[in-house]
Amino acid sequence: MKDPFPIPPIPALSAAVQPWADYFNLPTLPLHIHEIVIIAAFYEFIRSVVSPVLSNRLFPAQYNALSKSKKLNWDVHVVSLVQSTTINALALWVMYVDEERKQMDWQERLWGYSGGAAMIQALAAGYFLWDFFVTAANVNVFGLGMLAHAISALLVYSFGFGPFLNYYSCVFILWELSSPFLNIHWFFDKLGMTGSRAQLYNGLVLIATFFSCRLVWGTYQSVLVYRDLLAGIKQGPDVLSADKISLPLRYAESMQFVTPSTGLPIWLAAIYVGSNLTLNSLNFYWFFKMIDAVRKRFDPKAQSKEEVSKPTKATADGVTAVASGADTGITTRQRRRTILDGEDPDAPPPI
Repeated sequence: MKDPFPIPPIPALSAAVQPWADYFNLPTLPLHIHEIVIIAAFYEFIRSVVSPVLSNRLFPAQYNALSKSKKLNWDVHVVSLVQSTTINALALWVMYVDEERKQMDWQERLWGYSGGAAMIQALAAGYFLWDFFVTAANVNVFGLGMLAHAISALLVYSFGFGPFLNYYSCVFILWELSSPFLNIHWFFDKLGMTGSRAQLYNGLVLIATFFSCRLVWGTYQSVLVYRDLLAGIKQGPDVLSADKISLPLRYAESMQFVTPSTGLPIWLAAIYVGSNLTLNSLNFYWFFKMIDAVRKRFDPKAQSKEEVSKPTKATADGVTAVASGADTGITTRQRRRTILDGEDPDAPPPI
């Protein structure tokens, strides 16, 4: 499949990154660097322009009551909502229409190239590039842990321009199918809809998608990628030594970047397996934390016990104004829970 991105590569940008691509052995990076840069700039535009304007117009009381750092957190959640919704839709579309990708064998899944899957990989890398710059510039807000996450994710997706595991870029991005509902859940809390029927329905969908996409689909696909990695360690690509007549015609396109030096170093396989095992473990941990968080929002006993155990205090996002009688437009339910629970009472962990 050809790269379906509507904007063709920018020659000057591709030439500028070519020395880095040669040095780090990332031959497909010049073909997709424009997608990385464009999508990173697009998300920054959403964070700095679109989100403040729309949020101020749609939710003026709630948004304007936030401190500067909490407005940044709000805007980042808007970007996350847009990104996770868009890239999931595109990944599903690529998996559905890319016939060559469907026919890939284990060698192609490891070292093959597909323009559609590479686009998904570039869009994900663009998001993590944006995430890295925003987190690094505001590390006092997001913390060193989120900065480490952004760096790790950016590095892992950059390895794919080898190309390496290009096939699986669409597969594992579908872990993000639960992220739109997680962001909606977060916004319900901020808009004073904690414990509402809408949040309940969204919470049920959130748990269902998280379980099916991360725990079931993610674990199954992890086993498949471990199998392919093991095969690649035992045997490198034989496309160069095999009889050209016996090779499938699609190999001319999918394996075009394979060279005599192509192989699977143990260190690279170890990085991917280690990262995957860590993320899978976190998915199981987050799942149970998520169930507990949703339960506390709708279980009266859990709420009353929690309220008794926590001190009453005002937070920095406008509750002080509410307590003093100022009209901020925040609902009574939000006032009570925000004052009692602080900024994010039992919120599911960021993903």
